[in-house]
Amino acid sequence: MLEKILETKREEIAALTLPDQVDVPHFSLYKALKKPKRSIGLIAEVKKASPSKGLIKEHFNPEEIAKGYEAGGADAISVLTDQKYFQGHRNYLTTVKKTVALPIMRKDFIISKQQIDETVRMGADAMLLIVGTVPINELKELYDYAYSLGLECLVEVHAKSELEELVSLFHPKIIGVNNRNLKTFETSLSQTDEMASLIPKGSLFVSESGIHHKEDLERVGKAGASGVLVGESLMRAVTPEEGISVLFGGESIVSSS
Repeated sequence: MLEKILETKREEIAALTLPDQVDVPHFSLYKALKKPKRSIGLIAEVKKASPSKGLIKEHFNPEEIAKGYEAGGADAISVLTDQKYFQGHRNYLTTVKKTVALPIMRKDFIISKQQIDETVRMGADAMLLIVGTVPINELKELYDYAYSLGLECLVEVHAKSELEELVSLFHPKIIGVNNRNLKTFETSLSQTDEMASLIPKGSLFVSESGIHHKEDLERVGKAGASGVLVGESLMRAVTPEEGISVLFGGESIVSSS
């Protein structure tokens, strides 16, 4: 599936036209996760569908979802922009960015500098980079290019071997461990448990996928995660606010004052 998606991305890049620059204020994903509103940072995801689950949210309104996430106390928002496989759109990110005062991360399969230029123009504060989508030295070049333009990166791994290869070259400011196996699409929090000790001390650690309950938050937090990225369970909730409240077991927001 990953190679199929990447082939689609290469076709999209060949035909890519850049949107007009969006003039919006910017917020740091790193700082938001460094000082979360609750016991662990939450990146809440705006996600309509996925290849493994199909349609997740039939009545999909990115603006209303983002407002709900902000009201519910999310620290940041991730927006799926892939159209073919996740039914996303780059306009969804711009809409969300104009709606809330939170760090907004583009979640897509970024493999070229053209896509990074596009991400900047969309108004994003951060973006996802996935180890294994390009050779590791090229990923480092994309990472450096993004930061040179003021974009932060969450660098994601799916296997211990990928994490070892990554940190042997450089230590990203934010590293995400995806608990989903990209070959089987099964999820297991043991991914976080097994890779936690390999995360460099200077990097913020985000656990992604397979997180549905307060017990899951406590487990990945105990392993050393500073934040979590949660999509499906929040998207399936009656409201985004209720989804976040249930996820955190009613844990109250810490005052920033």
